[in-house]
Amino acid sequence: MFRSRSKDEKAPTDKVTADLSKQPRDPEAPKGRPTPKRSEAQTQRRRASTTPVDRKEAMKRQREARRTDLAKQREALASGDERYLPARDKGPVRRFVRDFVDSRFCIAEFFLPLAVVILVLSMIRVPQLQNIALLLWLGVIVLIVIDSIGIWIRLKKQLAERFPNEPKRGAVAYGLMRTLQMRRLRLPKPRVKRGERP
Repeated sequence: MFRSRSKDEKAPTDKVTADLSKQPRDPEAPKGRPTPKRSEAQTQRRRASTTPVDRKEAMKRQREARRTDLAKQREALASGDERYLPARDKGPVRRFVRDFVDSRFCIAEFFLPLAVVILVLSMIRVPQLQNIALLLWLGVIVLIVIDSIGIWIRLKKQLAERFPNEPKRGAVAYGLMRTLQMRRLRLPKPRVKRGERP
């Protein structure tokens, strides 16, 4: 049980160590990897120390990160900074669609103020005013539909000409949704004036 090994048993290990010692070894990386720089090591230590220990702390940090991201997005929507815009507003295609819509006079953007006026007229107990309000409703809806169809056709044509190789999925619908917002309340803010072609 406690006897010494024979010379035959020691021979194979001697051969292996001899083979390993013959292989050239890089003196620059004796551990098999380079020694990290001091700044990298400090960063790794800080990251390890700032890693949350419990679930509550992790959730709190996640909420704070989400809050800062949303604040950056709000600032970007007001200023037009492309880096922090939401995914639906990013890219040259969406920028062109915004400029295309903002440069035109759209009937749909006046829908809300007109709806309030028509609602007030319809609440007055005079039959003639109620008939006028009903006709105004129909007229506004027909005008919005016709205007939207015109914008849809022109925008689709312009996108096909200017961005033949870019993905344009949802761009026209994005533009039509923008026409429903009043110009002053649109986000990202309009960059072009009315009549100024993009």
